[in-house]
Amino acid sequence: MEDDRYLSLSEVETVARRAHQGQVDKNGHPYAEHIAAVAGGTAARGGSEAQIAAGWLHDTVEDDRLSREWLAGAALPEETKAIVDALTRRPDEPVEEYAARILATPGALLVKRADLAHNSDPDRLATLPPATAERLVAKYARMRELLGLTGEL
Repeated sequence: MEDDRYLSLSEVETVARRAHQGQVDKNGHPYAEHIAAVAGGTAARGGSEAQIAAGWLHDTVEDDRLSREWLAGAALPEETKAIVDALTRRPDEPVEEYAARILATPGALLVKRADLAHNSDPDRLATLPPATAERLVAKYARMRELLGLTGEL
C-alpha cells in the first residue's frame, strides 16, 4: 500500500474509526477497540498492509457504516476491497456460503482469524450474559470448523 494512489494505513484507520464512531460492541465498549484489535491481530499474524487495512475496515460495510459503493470507489488496493467484501456477510446468507467466500478470497482467512480470535477472547466473553456467551462460543466454533481452523487462532 506504499502507492500514493492509495490511502495510508493511518488514513484507513481514521476512516474506520470515524465510520464506527458512537457504535459499541456487545460488551458496551467502543467498537473501535474491536477493529483496532483485528487490525493489530492481522499485523501480528504477518498480514500485509492490504490485509491490515481490511482488518480496520472488515465490519464497516456489514454494519452499514460505509456503503458497498464507498468501498468500490475507495482509494484502496483491489486486494483490500476483495477481502472486505469477502468478510461482509450478506443478509440471510448461509454461514457455509460465507465461509466458502472467505476461503476463496486470497488474504481473507488471515483477517478472519484475527477477527475470530478477538471475538472469542475469554475475557470478552466472560463479561456477557451466560446465554449470549454460550451462543457466541458455538457460533465462532462453527465458523472455525468451516474455515478449517483448529487450535490457536
